[in-house]
Amino acid sequence: MPRVVDIPEIGAPVIHTLEAGLGPPEPGWLRWIDVEQPTAEQLEGLRGPFELHPLAIEDCLTFEQRPKLEEYPGHLFVVVHRLNLAGDELSGHEIHAFLAQRTLITVHAEPCLELDRVIERLRKDGTVYGRGVGFVYYLIADLVASANDDVLSELADSIEDIESELLDDGKAPALPRLFALKRSLSVARRFLSPQRDLFAMLTKLGGASISDRTALYFRDVYDKVVRANESIEASRDLASNVLDAHFSQMSQRTNDVMRRLTALSAVFLPLTFITGFFGQNFEMLPFGSHVLMWLVISACVALPIGMLYWFYSRRWL
Repeated sequence: MPRVVDIPEIGAPVIHTLEAGLGPPEPGWLRWIDVEQPTAEQLEGLRGPFELHPLAIEDCLTFEQRPKLEEYPGHLFVVVHRLNLAGDELSGHEIHAFLAQRTLITVHAEPCLELDRVIERLRKDGTVYGRGVGFVYYLIADLVASANDDVLSELADSIEDIESELLDDGKAPALPRLFALKRSLSVARRFLSPQRDLFAMLTKLGGASISDRTALYFRDVYDKVVRANESIEASRDLASNVLDAHFSQMSQRTNDVMRRLTALSAVFLPLTFITGFFGQNFEMLPFGSHVLMWLVISACVALPIGMLYWFYSRRWL
């Protein structure tokens, strides 16, 4: 059932629910209609009284729209995305809005905390009527932009945690999470990059639904969206650098292992030769068998010690 907020010229807003008979507000009132999980019948019931364009109504039935601003006769149609983070997977919550001269209609598929917070503010603010419905939408857009900043900050913190984990102990199990965060950043860029252009247009747009005075407020939202896009790029670079550093660290560790194995092979190479040569069957040995035996034993001890000392002196180990 749609939630209706009627804002009088003087006094506190009236909040109620109304299923049928929705229409433009009476003179001296502003009206905000919030529709959650809309049906085709509900949207069709709004299209006639408010003269909404059929193409915009069709977009509201399928929540697969990119952020956009479309101008129709008598109203604007705006689509923005509120980022939701579940674990390391990010998704977008679409908020559609129709802005007319004295009417704001918001349509969304999921509960939205930002809309509830705006309603609570309207209860305490008696100056909204003079600012128009464009200011009400500014309040919504500002809270959505701030919420998106919080989500991106959480993503950046997660990447920094993975950086510490990978560089400290080099455990590969953190890699799937890093790849999931990189996918989430790609999703965030796909949602927020068009919103930068959208709010840039709103800052320059003046008319019946958004006054010149209210358009200035959207500059603050535009700045937040620009910072969000910069944060996305910075986090993507950080994630790529962490991945490169991890692979470089693993390559270095592999090189260290191979260097030690090579040194170990070099130590055993002369020992293998000595034991192999003197392991043959001889009829006569020079210097007597006892003397040669001790020479061979001495060589087997002295050669590894000497080679290890030489490797350490050359910093090969």
